[in-house]
Amino acid sequence: MSKNVVPDSALFKMNSDLIKYAFLHVKKRKLRSGLTVLSILIGITAIYALVSFGVGLQNYVNVLAEQAGIDKLFIQGKGIGAPGTDENFRISRDDVDFVEKINGVQEISGIYMKTVEVKKNRQIKFVFGSGIDPDKIQFVEEAFTVGIGKGRQIKKGDLDKVVLGHNYQLENKIFKKPVALREKIEINDKVFEVIGFYEKIGNPQDDSNAYFTYDSFESLFPDDKDQFGFVMVKANRNVDPSLLADRITDKLRKHKGQKEGKEDFFVQTFEDALEAFNNIILVLNGILVLIALISLIVASVNTMNTMYTAVLERTKEIGIMKAIGARNSDILVIFVIESGILGAIGGIMGVALGWVISTTGGKIAALAGFSFLEPLFPIWLTAGSIIFAFSIGAASGYLPAVRASKLKPVDALRYE
Repeated sequence: MSKNVVPDSALFKMNSDLIKYAFLHVKKRKLRSGLTVLSILIGITAIYALVSFGVGLQNYVNVLAEQAGIDKLFIQGKGIGAPGTDENFRISRDDVDFVEKINGVQEISGIYMKTVEVKKNRQIKFVFGSGIDPDKIQFVEEAFTVGIGKGRQIKKGDLDKVVLGHNYQLENKIFKKPVALREKIEINDKVFEVIGFYEKIGNPQDDSNAYFTYDSFESLFPDDKDQFGFVMVKANRNVDPSLLADRITDKLRKHKGQKEGKEDFFVQTFEDALEAFNNIILVLNGILVLIALISLIVASVNTMNTMYTAVLERTKEIGIMKAIGARNSDILVIFVIESGILGAIGGIMGVALGWVISTTGGKIAALAGFSFLEPLFPIWLTAGSIIFAFSIGAASGYLPAVRASKLKPVDALRYE
């Protein structure tokens, strides 16, 4: 080979020139490249949007755990349905008094829970009503991680007073017109004065609850007196909540004269409840991401087909490059970079579209009352999605690139 060929051969050895060359061919075949990018874009958009909501939910749970503390436990009756909706869901006052004396229990409070009929101007809604011990308000607010947003909290003697969830203040949420402080509404055909509203919790059910004192609730449901929907417990400092849960289960079972495994109640730590919730989130996210990955598999096949076609179209060109000194590795790099560029472009566009979809979805969820469904976009998710898309593209183009790199110059130059 003559010496004047060396500068041309050196051109192929420069990574920057190889990248420019790959970009040139991506740009040259706009329609084919666009279709390949589109297939990758769809998969990355789905993954980015789904994972962003998963990260947001995880953050919500972490904040909830930090605010409420992991020293809380819950005691509920076994049954089918939500607490307070079935006779099996009952923890008696005698049970509460017994648990309060168990070593390691710092504070305990039973919560009444029952479906109530709320009426305003002939409009009727059925929501959960909760009876709270006025002496345990601070403990209840700490466990629920929510406080009064407007007005005041219930207190002893408030027989005809009620505190409502946040959504009662909004138009067309619970009723057509918002409920105002000191307004009178009917609950189970009994008139109550609204004295306060709780802060926004972030889901329609909790933000539509009604809260009474024990005495008010018992006046509405006299047959349910001393039968709680569930019980909240706070462990003493330096007491392991899990060990305390086991201790409460063992002692309360014996107190009720029940056999092990045949209890009509269960005790769950706040940490266990969050872990169960996290596991559900992980499973759901895993299933959704797996579905999204199917589109990426299709995209990788599409990318591979595109690159095989490109090899056939540029066979003579490959022969010329090899004739002037290009090595097999140079040809391999060119085609791998080219397919990787297609993946990266699809990844960047997918991230952008995923951000738009997630942000819009989050706003729609908030308007619907599900403000806890707020997506988050950590840098690792954005960078990881783009790198993943590039990797999918590069991997899909590897086999066509190997084929291109192994073409013999003479055969390639003769190809028609």
